[in-house]
Amino acid sequence: MSDSIFAFGLGVGTQNKEGNWLEVFYPTPVLAPEKSVVDAILESTNFEGGNDTLVLEEGDLNRLHLALLKAGNIEQAELASRLKASTQPVVLCVLTNDAAPQNPAEVYLKLQLISHRLVQPHGTKLDGMFGLLINTAWTSEGPIDVRELADRQLSARMEGRTIEVFSVDKFPKMANFVVPSGVRIGDTARIRLGAHLGEGTTVMHEGFVNFNAGTLGVSMVEGRISAGVVVDNGSDLGGGCSTMGTLSGGGNIVIKVGKECLIGANAGIGIPLGDRCTVESGLYITAGSKVAVLDDTNTVVSTVKARDLAGQSDLLFRRNSQTGAIECKTNKSAIALNEALHAHN
Repeated sequence: MSDSIFAFGLGVGTQNKEGNWLEVFYPTPVLAPEKSVVDAILESTNFEGGNDTLVLEEGDLNRLHLALLKAGNIEQAELASRLKASTQPVVLCVLTNDAAPQNPAEVYLKLQLISHRLVQPHGTKLDGMFGLLINTAWTSEGPIDVRELADRQLSARMEGRTIEVFSVDKFPKMANFVVPSGVRIGDTARIRLGAHLGEGTTVMHEGFVNFNAGTLGVSMVEGRISAGVVVDNGSDLGGGCSTMGTLSGGGNIVIKVGKECLIGANAGIGIPLGDRCTVESGLYITAGSKVAVLDDTNTVVSTVKARDLAGQSDLLFRRNSQTGAIECKTNKSAIALNEALHAHN
């Protein structure tokens, strides 16, 4: 095998009655480990190369602990030692290359790489992941295969307990797996695992961030960041605004919001924006929207489809209050973030 590994994770998994993985929690996934760590994994486990998921027993963990200590990776060595006390299956997922995931353990490793900020959105292959995940009830007693939920609820009631169901989804919320440093989240249920929240991001209670999407720096998010959408440093999303993802429509255009942009309240975009762009409140721009381009005297110089302006910087999109036409002109003032709102302890 190659001397390098794309990523690996050591953690704890949950299985259904059929032995299929519902989820795997990797507290400290590792991207591009050093060769000494790769050698430690090879010499202490049954890993033989390729992309593989192993269930480790106590003896495996003892050997891995010692090998990782020898390799100088104290953090992972201590994790291996601590996991010997786990009553749940201990999982080692190793990816020698960034191929499409083949099982839920690999999916969960990749999603956590993104949420730990080790990989940016679109930085790892997630092709076919939905077909690998099991619809799961995320409950007060952990993840439960939805097909097994009714029986578990009855057993709990007979023992005087109630199982609270927080959601039924293939994805859990991010905060149950990782809370990145320097962020504020009003409602953790609205941030899915696989979201990427940059240092200094605030997501208010009505904000939403999907998987393989998110912010790269300081942002105030009061709207929706759909799957695949990336918001660059210094940009804000107003209350109720929306960014069009690629899942529902079947498109393949990556929607990106550049630096220092503002998408106003209840506005939306279906095209990527460059830097320092503003979209007026209540205005939704799709790729096919007809846009009147104005010069500095507010004279129409051309009419184009919004897709022709995709990715361009320093634009102000607005709607003419008299005619209703969508207009675009040079954005002469970039937004200024309220520093107090983005201060984190």
